[in-house]
Amino acid sequence: MHPVVSIVLQRLALGLMTLFFVSVIIFMAIEMLPGDFTQAVLGQAATEETVAAFRRELGLDQPAYIRYVQWVGGVVQGDFGTSFSGRASSGVDRSREVVDLIAPRLANTLFLAGITAVIAVPLALALGITAALWRGSLYDRAVNATTLSTISMPEFFVAYVLILFLGSLYPVFPSLANVSAETPFWERLYRCALPALTLTLVIVAHMMRMTRAAIINLLASPYIEMARLKGLSATRVILFHALPNAWAPIVNVIAFNLAYLIVGVVVVEVVFVYPGIGQLMVDAVTTRDIPVVQACALIFAATYILLNLLADIISIVTNPRLLHPR
Repeated sequence: MHPVVSIVLQRLALGLMTLFFVSVIIFMAIEMLPGDFTQAVLGQAATEETVAAFRRELGLDQPAYIRYVQWVGGVVQGDFGTSFSGRASSGVDRSREVVDLIAPRLANTLFLAGITAVIAVPLALALGITAALWRGSLYDRAVNATTLSTISMPEFFVAYVLILFLGSLYPVFPSLANVSAETPFWERLYRCALPALTLTLVIVAHMMRMTRAAIINLLASPYIEMARLKGLSATRVILFHALPNAWAPIVNVIAFNLAYLIVGVVVVEVVFVYPGIGQLMVDAVTTRDIPVVQACALIFAATYILLNLLADIISIVTNPRLLHPR
């Protein structure tokens, strides 16, 4: 078997094992949440018999390990269960499948993350390469100061500052990103401008600084010195000699930030009332909708693990020395 294929299979097996342990942690954490969904829905005036019957209807009367096995078995088959929201003590069942609730919200989150990635990744690479190219210049110091400032600010603070200046004082973009499935593409882009700009400002700093550091670290290598002695321009030396060998750390930090775009958008979605999966999870926690919370958490974990595995695989492919560790 080819070494690359072997490494990929090992990473995939490790990822599945990690996802299994994460699923156990998610289930146990939700089990330990205070409060009871049935009591919250039925109210304090509900009798013990009514609460017991409602718990039996939802399957909450079964032992935790049985419910975990049933949940994991359904997830493997693509069934995340039925949402508790819409259940009523009157016996009228208005609940929906969790997949039907999550699918449009996940599409919205992926759209926002995709727009941010299209802007942030090329911008970060360009800033990192040019900062390394003109190391120590006024441009380099300005870029570093700006990125350090944005990286030190929490997402919600950046979001509120942008809302204040670009949504209130100078109303260029809407402060609420209320989109729907019927929203046209360009209108959706316009309404998502502030959330995308917030996420871009937050993640560009990490990718830019890693790109700059990786390239500067390689500029002292003997083969770079040889390229310079041959009379090659600084731009050609960086783009065609330093950058290909710096891909491993750069790809890792890009993957980490792309994972953050999916996993860490909860705060941004709440601030801008964006109908994404992060907002859905917050609402589900508020209403104690256990199946939705479990599904959202598992999707976040799977996305993070998958992107980290992808970063490892790309790093190994771009740097064959990692195939033969000492």
